[in-house]
Amino acid sequence: MDWSLIDCGRKGHVTYAPSEADVRSHLRAQAESGEAWRCLRCGAYVTGEPLMTGPAADAPVVLRGKEVRSALILRVFAVERFLRALAVAAISFVVWRFDYARESIEQAFDRERPELRNLFHQLGYNIDNSKLVGLFNRALTLSPTTIKLLAIGLACYAAIEVVEGVGLWVGKRWGEYFAMVATSVGLPFEIYDLVHKVSAIGLVLFGINLFLVLYLVITKRLFGVRGGKKAYDARLRSESIMDAAIAAAAAAHRAAGRPPTDRPAAERLPGPLTPADGGDPTAVPAPAQTGKPDRPAD
Repeated sequence: MDWSLIDCGRKGHVTYAPSEADVRSHLRAQAESGEAWRCLRCGAYVTGEPLMTGPAADAPVVLRGKEVRSALILRVFAVERFLRALAVAAISFVVWRFDYARESIEQAFDRERPELRNLFHQLGYNIDNSKLVGLFNRALTLSPTTIKLLAIGLACYAAIEVVEGVGLWVGKRWGEYFAMVATSVGLPFEIYDLVHKVSAIGLVLFGINLFLVLYLVITKRLFGVRGGKKAYDARLRSESIMDAAIAAAAAAHRAAGRPPTDRPAAERLPGPLTPADGGDPTAVPAPAQTGKPDRPAD
């Protein structure tokens, strides 16, 4: 499955015209219908004006192939974090309001308890032995300060889930680290709960969190795993169409006897070639201003 092509079909192609003529020649083609530019995501040539223009070093970093799939997976996790934050925030609000309506809630429960006991007794269930009822009875004995602290703690947890979701959704490095650390902190407590009592919901939540931690560490190479950020960035550059064009232009300059420099590859870009230098005499330099994308390229 070509994830790059799927993403282009959903968001549109990302074309970029470098202002350096020799780099531009590796991204431009002449079709019967007119000028065509190579998409930085899927690699297909798209006829028409480029979406952006400017120096090759300013070209956007476009996710390709497996990175597109990885971004989709992280956004699925982000949605799960947002839903979890919404649920925890709702519980926090209920706990906060519980202290103000404690007496009325207790009176209503005592009034309805006989009918509930008879109803569940006919179903063969004794609500007096219910853990939910026991939890409710313990909640009635909590002090106002304890209830407020519990509500604040739940609100903070919901805020952490929101930050995790945002970081995973935008696909930033800080978000991946934050989600991995925040999720890892909760794993020991989940293991402790599962050791004492195994539940389906507990197993599902533990499986989701464990998978997220392992996925982030392995695929995003966090904390130096598999070469760390340096190796991760090198792999992205190896798959970059723009970097390939820059490397091809630099190789052509070396073959022509141009002296190499010690600057990074993204900055080691020669200016437009003149006909005397072996350049394309028909090449028209791109406008000097740098265009902005109509939408973020990811």
